[in-house]
Amino acid sequence: MTRLDALSANLSADTAMLISAPHHLRYLTGFPAGESWIFLTTEAAYFLTDFRYIEQAEQTVRGAECRMIVRLPEELKTLAERHGIRTILVEAEQTSAARLQHLRTGLPSVTVEDSCDVDGWLRALRTVKSPTEVEKIRQAQALTEAGFEHILPYIREGVTEREVALELEFFIRRQGAERVAFDFIVVSGVNGSLPHGIPSEKPIQHGEFITMDFGAVVDGYHSDMTRTVALGAVSDEQRTVYETVLQAQQAALETLCDGISCVEGDAAARRIIEQAGYGECFGHGTGHGVGVEIHEEPRLSPRAGASLLRAGQVVTVEPGIYLPGRFGVRIEDMVLITENGCCNLTKAPKELICL
Repeated sequence: MTRLDALSANLSADTAMLISAPHHLRYLTGFPAGESWIFLTTEAAYFLTDFRYIEQAEQTVRGAECRMIVRLPEELKTLAERHGIRTILVEAEQTSAARLQHLRTGLPSVTVEDSCDVDGWLRALRTVKSPTEVEKIRQAQALTEAGFEHILPYIREGVTEREVALELEFFIRRQGAERVAFDFIVVSGVNGSLPHGIPSEKPIQHGEFITMDFGAVVDGYHSDMTRTVALGAVSDEQRTVYETVLQAQQAALETLCDGISCVEGDAAARRIIEQAGYGECFGHGTGHGVGVEIHEEPRLSPRAGASLLRAGQVVTVEPGIYLPGRFGVRIEDMVLITENGCCNLTKAPKELICL
């Protein structure tokens, strides 16, 4: 059964699905063109695009008939009449109010609904990775780790956070990444207390921690890794915080496996940090899924509800401690959940590196 077949199984005979998010188009057909759509019924699947992409789509798209369009509502009307469609469901998370109104105006005889069900069906389909998907994530992670090895000799006193971030990005792209996975986080010293701080013109100084959160994309699949290193000697408090975060991460790694609750996966790391007296300094979840998006289901979080981990999911494990106005530490690996535990896809060293 193809991914499109699995998705269409959620539909009734008179209902269709319209999908537009580029990462979903790529996941379902292999082709990620912007301003393109999948129109899916229980009977057929169509990839709708315009003159700019039609030739490449015909060469690349898997599992759907390619059709060149001029005006989307007119094409949808034709296909709806062909298949007896009365309702079209669109992605609630991806469809703007303006686009929804445009579709409703152009299709007066069809009910167009923005449906959270569509987003849920897609998330459920994507959450467990195939061996091919895992291999692409491994390749992306290999590029990321090459970047880490490359950047360590580059870090020295006076180099700015922004310069480190740019050098990392240029290197990873030169090594063959399709693109970077997200805007890199490089923060040092007092900026390290900002979990998602933006690289600035601040020069790196001796005695500071430098936290780097970065990743690559290979054939649409992301990697995600964080390492905190020091320039020169660190204080006893800095070392204690670092070792606490490392112990918290290790506790989570030893806990994760198929069937465990996402809340307990988070709690395994959080307990260590709380017992060390830093509970209020760890305000984000312990991890998240990774795949065709950098943040996917499942979530390792106190707010994950009844969600359970499943073998084949890829998640990050990234506890952190952030002392406002002073410094911060985060250590992040990606792991593949297995029946008996987890397989760490991240091989970069985690012991404290003092440059």
